[in-house]
Amino acid sequence: MQNNCLMGMSRTGVAACMAAAIAALPLGALAADLDMLGTLTKGVWNLRIRDDGSEQRVCVRTGREFIQLRHRQPGCSQVVVRDNPNEVVIQYTCRGNGYGRTSIRREGNGLVQIESQGIADGTPFSISGEARHSGKC
Repeated sequence: MQNNCLMGMSRTGVAACMAAAIAALPLGALAADLDMLGTLTKGVWNLRIRDDGSEQRVCVRTGREFIQLRHRQPGCSQVVVRDNPNEVVIQYTCRGNGYGRTSIRREGNGLVQIESQGIADGTPFSISGEARHSGKC
């Protein structure tokens, strides 16, 4: 179903419509704590990528390290799409370097499933993997 809120409106009307749309968002979408990520065991995690079997090590201090696997630079804007006790979904944009959407599903404090896709350095990427806690950083 298409939203006709913006059709045929003045700039003031469009601004009012957008403000109403933002107000209708769940509070968590605007300022989520992403509590689930904080429950993950701190330390080194081994991320195994399903497509090619490659592995990478991630030092987890907050759990947020899993959000931007292909965009390591700071300062990217993030929007929380879903913040549940066992899953978070975040969309992010890194000005001048692309964007992504990451889903992290917790199976336990030491095991997560990660799906991420987007554009990095002008090239599409898609990651499907499993990360397991393996020790200290």
